[in-house]
Amino acid sequence: MTARPSRLFPDLPALKRGSAICLFLAGLMVSSQAMALSEIPEEDVPVPAEETAPNDEIQRQTLPPVQAEPTKPASPDPAPATDEVEAPRPPRDMTVPLPDPIVTPRAPHAVAPTDEEANGEPTAEISYDIELLPEPVARMRKLIIEAALTGEMENLRPILEVGDEGTQLSFGDLPEDPITFLRELSGDDDGQEILAILYEVMSAGYVHLEAGEPTEMYVWPYFFAVPLDSLDKRQRVELFKLVTAGDYEDMKNFGAYIFYRVGISPEGRWLFFVAGD
Repeated sequence: MTARPSRLFPDLPALKRGSAICLFLAGLMVSSQAMALSEIPEEDVPVPAEETAPNDEIQRQTLPPVQAEPTKPASPDPAPATDEVEAPRPPRDMTVPLPDPIVTPRAPHAVAPTDEEANGEPTAEISYDIELLPEPVARMRKLIIEAALTGEMENLRPILEVGDEGTQLSFGDLPEDPITFLRELSGDDDGQEILAILYEVMSAGYVHLEAGEPTEMYVWPYFFAVPLDSLDKRQRVELFKLVTAGDYEDMKNFGAYIFYRVGISPEGRWLFFVAGD
């Protein structure tokens, strides 16, 4: 049987033509398969629900209720404004107040301050001359000094006057017994301290006050009627026989001599022996 020449590959030998034909047929199969795949209709591939993006719809969730904060008590309404302006309050004083000075009543025979005293000038003439004293006054002064120098308080009793018009020994009630009262004032039991003070008082200079008046008298020591700021050095030495330097400063602040003093009337009556003002 004579082989027919191939129309596809006429120039190739039979064996080679067979191989070429096989290759040709294989190419046709591949091409047909490619065309078949391209002709497969496109279908939507389902996507799992969990992989879809939540863009199509906003998911709403219920939030827990918000806890309300505790309400504060409402402050009282401010006072309505008025035309009156409230006066500023004075600053509060934090300092501790000092006690009031102890002031005793003025002796009935004390002299009211004069213009000279207010100006710091002596209100009476100071004297040490016993010869210038009226005889009744000089005699009473001598009796007081003699009784004080004995050291016996009872020796004052004969010259102390008693009763409503008697010798004034305090600014309070009249003592039942003047000797007992004076002894209780003394720093010692027998009263010698008071007797020593009485002696020093009567040994100092004196002043004659209110001459010609019903209240005329002679007063020891003269410090009672002289501003303490006007005392010179010698006079301060005399004063320190009776009081301490601290007492002197206190009396300057007070404004007067307030230690013991003695008053004798022109008739020789022992008017007072007191301390204070």
